[in-house]
Amino acid sequence: MSNPSTPDPSFLRGLTQRRLGRRDAFRVAGFSAAGLALAACGVKGKGVARPTSSAQAQSEVEKYWAGKAKNGRIDFANWPLYMDPDHPELKKFTEQTGIKVNYKEVIQETTSWFAKIQPQLAAGQSIDYDLMVVTNSIQLTQLIKLGYLVPLDHDKLPNFTKNVGERYKNESFDPGNVYTVPWASGMTGIAYNPKYVDTPPTSYAALWDPKYKGKVGMMSDSQEIANFGMFALGIDPEKSTPDDWQKAADKLLQQRDSGIVRKYYDQSYIDPLAKGDIWLCQAWSGDVFQKNLSDGTDLKFVIPDEGATIWTDNFMIPKTAANPVDAITLIDFFYEPAMAASLAEYINYVTPVPAAQEAILADAAKATGEDKKTLDMIANSPLVFPSADVYAKLRTYRTLADATEQKKFEGIFQPITTS
Repeated sequence: MSNPSTPDPSFLRGLTQRRLGRRDAFRVAGFSAAGLALAACGVKGKGVARPTSSAQAQSEVEKYWAGKAKNGRIDFANWPLYMDPDHPELKKFTEQTGIKVNYKEVIQETTSWFAKIQPQLAAGQSIDYDLMVVTNSIQLTQLIKLGYLVPLDHDKLPNFTKNVGERYKNESFDPGNVYTVPWASGMTGIAYNPKYVDTPPTSYAALWDPKYKGKVGMMSDSQEIANFGMFALGIDPEKSTPDDWQKAADKLLQQRDSGIVRKYYDQSYIDPLAKGDIWLCQAWSGDVFQKNLSDGTDLKFVIPDEGATIWTDNFMIPKTAANPVDAITLIDFFYEPAMAASLAEYINYVTPVPAAQEAILADAAKATGEDKKTLDMIANSPLVFPSADVYAKLRTYRTLADATEQKKFEGIFQPITTS
């Protein structure tokens, strides 16, 4: 495996721009009228019951995969800048298996991707892709509920079984990894500028502290601020109720109306934080890592004692895939530690394969100069390899069951950032 050169700052900023697309998706279909209409339309389709037992799940797996064979080709849909443009991992895969991969960066955000593929999947027609990466979201919930995804045969995923971290083996949005397995993750916590904040914040209470009046940044993303409001009250977002949402909204309104929040940001918070316009803020782990790596800043990222948010982008095979055996073979390939390491060295997001850390350290040991410095920084970053203690404190977003619940959620939280 070749060693990467020092990442170019403009490229790293490009990663942050890509993050904006995925984070916009976490506004749960944008919560626009069009997004809500699409969600409502989607859930009216022919749904399927999730397997209620391991025996039932295994029966569905056997039924689907019976008679399926390798065809020597995969059409793979992913997000932009989510793999080295030279595709070293895919080239290695083709060398090993003979399977050719047609890789396309066609997913810009979850809402528009779902809008594109849903009519075709509903009609049982090909979407022209055998494999895709989708974020945990209302759209992913719909893809599962409507029966649009292939039940994964875990006998064909030995690397996943052996190498994936325990945190990824039973996600709340897909218990038991029946339909999805992880590609990469990121965390939402508190970032601060140590030039202005002497004491590292250990609690969400810091974001409500009057001494930081006008120097706190929060996100405009409704699910992100909702989670912070709930964490601040000791509420688990994954298990939250509408009553919990209202309590969290009241807490966030208190923060806003007391003048503590300078601004509600999209991904653009990172530069004001570095400049000192704001001193601490909600932040995505990848943004902080990339800003420090590209610009030489010393921003800090912390997981508060109450916990923090983790989001995951996931592999899945659409039900109309023409080459599912080839697709699941590629999925498992990325759980080889060397391949997971190669990917993490380029994208700098949380890898679901803990053993990738040793592989990156081995690459660093063979590298020199800036290459070695960069690889050591990646391998030793808790933003790429969170500890077990950190994982234990991470929670996902509340899974919104349908458009009605989605509308209620947004009606509670959207006015905080827009009024």
